[in-house]
Amino acid sequence: MAKEDISAFLGESTIYQGKLNFSGTVRIDGKFTGEIHSDGTLVLGKEAKVQGKVNVNQLVLTGFLSGEAIVKEKTTMHKTAMFLGNLMTKAMVMEEGAVLQGTITMREDIEKPADMGEGYSAPVEEAFSTTPQ
Repeated sequence: MAKEDISAFLGESTIYQGKLNFSGTVRIDGKFTGEIHSDGTLVLGKEAKVQGKVNVNQLVLTGFLSGEAIVKEKTTMHKTAMFLGNLMTKAMVMEEGAVLQGTITMREDIEKPADMGEGYSAPVEEAFSTTPQ
């Protein structure tokens, strides 16, 4: 993905808490706690540490995500990725070395997902200290 394809970028030194709504592609390399909603693509870089609820069209994970993710199309986890929690997605690509601890639900219709139930969401301090090297 070329840099010009990215609509917004939160760098490594960024710490953000709250709600993020966007179209297009957003890349996060910093720390984010809260909710992310988009009909676009969320890219979490190698240094990203995200905790919360994610609802996007596509997810590319290279860093750390803890919480609940609903991905309408495709989830890609690269070898340095770590996901703790509940994931609902239509399609999944996972490289050797990626870590997923929690539940995965794969289904065609993600528009109106069923309740994903209670899942594991590591506290921010624990999550940030367990990111793979």
